[in-house]
Order: sequence, then structure tokens, then C-alpha cells
Amino acid sequence: MSGVTIHQVAEAAGVSASTVSNVLNGRTDRMQAATLARVEQVIEQLGYRPNRAARMLRTGRIKVIGLIVPSVANPFWGALARELEAIALAEGYHVLLCNSERDPARELKYGEELLADGVSGVVLCSSLPSLDHVTPLLSRGLKMVAFDRTAQAGDPPSLASISVDNAMGAELATRHLIELGHRRLAFVSGSVNSVNRRERLRGFRAALESAGLDPADAIVWPGADTAEFGDKNAADLGRNAARELLGGSRPPTAFVAINDMCAIGICRGAKDAGRSAGQDVSVVGFDDILLADLFEPPLTTVRQPLPEMAAETFQQLRARIDSAPVAGRSLLIRPRLVVRESTAPAPVDGPVLIPGPGRAGRRTAGRSEQDTAPQVPARPRRDADMP
Repeated sequence: MSGVTIHQVAEAAGVSASTVSNVLNGRTDRMQAATLARVEQVIEQLGYRPNRAARMLRTGRIKVIGLIVPSVANPFWGALARELEAIALAEGYHVLLCNSERDPARELKYGEELLADGVSGVVLCSSLPSLDHVTPLLSRGLKMVAFDRTAQAGDPPSLASISVDNAMGAELATRHLIELGHRRLAFVSGSVNSVNRRERLRGFRAALESAGLDPADAIVWPGADTAEFGDKNAADLGRNAARELLGGSRPPTAFVAINDMCAIGICRGAKDAGRSAGQDVSVVGFDDILLADLFEPPLTTVRQPLPEMAAETFQQLRARIDSAPVAGRSLLIRPRLVVRESTAPAPVDGPVLIPGPGRAGRRTAGRSEQDTAPQVPARPRRDADMP
């Protein structure tokens, strides 16, 4: 039945319209069980759906939140959307998804449209250094949580910032490669003009310094200086980087990628250059998307604990929607290194013996399938979580 009103539901259930409203809004603590069941049955039978526009006129807001991500072309953002939506639905909220490409003008436009439609809370995932472009929306009542972005000087005082510790994550990845004996490392990124990417580059350099290596000797691929962030073309960016660097006179033996899609591209680029990821070169990603474990070779990567991060994000946003002004908060969540098969001990010069089942072995110019780098610990088992 179409066009059913709340008054028709109330009449059919033999209750008042306010009782139906209480059921719809979860205010049932003092309601008799039989009354609640009767109202819910009539709502289902009549196919009643609340009019969001009418609800907005009455309350000034609707139970919808906005999620503005750079681009779901990167599976990490699709995974975040799924986690956040599941949590929001359990609390009676719906999620509207927007792709901004980290364009400040698009972020502002989406924020304005969401606010005009009665959406009172937004999760913003731009990681841009400044949020000045959306500050006017906050003064007009829009609640906001910044995801994947640490707090910055000049941020609005009410803003919550939630992020994995990006510097720590990149340091874990780089330290893992150094412990495997790699000394010629490359950091591959798109633009490093975002907060999280700057932090990852900082962690990469910090790990080198801690190991007594000169960060100036490491490669920060020139692609990192481009204006593009690479959310849509991260795999192509990684592939181009690997082709170029592995074809040079002093190729790296290991790569730290800005994210998993970039790392997957590096593995493909290595193959184009006649190298094999996990054998001739080592590659570490960042995020631990679903494809990381399905890819061949399974990707060593830095895991962002999305369920925990999404839950904290929704909690912070809900607190700002439901309560009086809430003080800002900056939360850093610890990442974990997941070791799979795309990393291995650094190759050694000259032929080495690779034993095989049922034969004495064969010789090849490269590394042994067993650890050959001196004073390097045994390679951790596949898919091991590293603190």
C-alpha cells in the first residue's frame, strides 16, 4: 500500500499517533509488549515507511550520516564504508557515500548538500593538511569526524581526528626490510601532500636513521612529487615506479609502498622488469585490503584495524550529533605488520645453491630460497602478525 500515513497506522493498531512515533524512534522502554508487537505488525502489514522530509521538518535532522572518501577505486575505502555502514545500521542510521578525490571544492560541496538535506554528521576522509574549506559548515551545525588524519594546528576545537599511527606503520614496514638485510630501499607514493602520507614518509626515514642508514641514500620515487594523490591510479603508479627503478643502474632490492594497491602495482612492474616479488625484490604495502592475501605472492603489509577504527569513528560522530558541544579529540590506533610472501631476505651477489625436492639442487644468480643474508633472523611464517 502506498501513501500510508502515521495516523492510518495508529487507527489500524488502535493506538495514538504518538505511540506509533515512539515505536519508530525506539522509545519503547515503558510500552507494553503487546502494544509494541501490535504496532510493529500493522507497520509491516501496511508497508508504512516514515517520510524523511516530514521527520526533518519536525526534528531538524534525519538519522543519516555522510561518508566522504577520496575514491572507492581504492578497496580500502570500500572496506571502511562497509564497516561503518554495518555499525550505523545497527544504531538505526543510514550512510550516504561520496567520492571527493581529495578535492577541497568537492568536499565542501558535498558537505553543503548533506547539511541542506538534514544530515547532521559527516565522516571526512580527505587527510588534507588544512580543513579551512569545511570550517564554515561546522559553524552552521554540521558535526564532523576526520578519519585517516591526525590532528593539525589550527583544526576546529570540536573536531575529532581518528587515524592509524601512519609513521609507526611505515617504520614497522621499513624495519622489517632492514632486518631482512635490505640496504637499498625505495619509498613509492603518489603526492605526499596529505597528512597521512607525510607521516608514512617520516616513518620510512626514521627507520633508516635508527638502523644507521642515511635516508639520503634511499629512493623516494619522483612520482611522490606529483600533484596526484593516486587513489584511482595507485596500481599504475606502483607499476611505473618498479619498471623505472629496476631498470636503473642501482636498482633497489626492496620497496615500501604507500598502500596495497600501489604495492600490487610494484609487484606487477617487477615482473615486467624480469624480477619476481618475494624472490628477487621485496615489497611491503599498507592497509591490508582483502586482495593483499589473495594476490600472488600474498602481500606483506601494514594492517589498519578497520573494525576498531570504524567503531570509534561512529562513536565520536554519534556523541557530537546527540550531545551538546563535545571537545575535540585526536586518537592514534596502533597498526600491525602482517608478514606474508612478498618479502624475503635481501639477494646476494653471485650464484647460490637452491635445493629442491628429490634433487641436489640447482644454481642460480640470485638468492637462496633459504635465508642467505648474514646475521638476518629466520623469515617469519606466512601471515604472521608482527607487533
